[in-house]
Amino acid sequence: MDALKIIVADDEARMRKLVKDFLTREGYQVIEAADGEEAVDIFYENQDAALIILDVMMPKMDGWEACKEIRAYSKTPIIMLTARDSESDELNSFNLGVDEFISKPFSPKVLVARVQALLRRTNQSAVDDVMESGGIRLDKSAHEVKIGSDTVDLSFKEFELLAYFMQNQGIALSREKILNAVWNYDYFGDARTIDTHVKKLRSKMGNKGNMIKTIWGMGYKFDPNAAE
Repeated sequence: MDALKIIVADDEARMRKLVKDFLTREGYQVIEAADGEEAVDIFYENQDAALIILDVMMPKMDGWEACKEIRAYSKTPIIMLTARDSESDELNSFNLGVDEFISKPFSPKVLVARVQALLRRTNQSAVDDVMESGGIRLDKSAHEVKIGSDTVDLSFKEFELLAYFMQNQGIALSREKILNAVWNYDYFGDARTIDTHVKKLRSKMGNKGNMIKTIWGMGYKFDPNAAE
């Protein structure tokens, strides 16, 4: 099997080399970009890339703009790197459809672990990966959600979140449990990540968004009987 391609965009050559060395050891093919503009050009030439890692602060085109360009054409998983550990940066990342947000400095081993976890979830498929509940049909293999006859356009994380809710309908789920299951790593932060994604997911589901019930002080529960 051909090695999965990963695009790594960072204006610091030492950072690119560090990330490339660790990913290459795991069998990935890494393509480097020195700025956001080059990252977008490389993406257009390699649309079979399995994942993209973007630094926020880059010349010519920053990570935010590069992400917008790529998201206009593709749902390829994106990990955003930033030296600024701020709430606004994190929220901006998720609003643009970023799948992971990692603050610098970070452990290369942790980055590799997150890359592997994200790729496992992206590439998973099974014949029976279709769930239906309360008028919602979720097809994991096709990565498609339909409400009635309408297709709902969800980001990768929103899709995974809805799938987890549907798999655990009727069960009260804590934010910590959701983070560990959907993000697949121990999240050392507050609940804003979950709440932001749930809010966006509900809005895209219309009245079906009421199925995701808030359990105050704990988390959420998916109730297919609460659509109206």
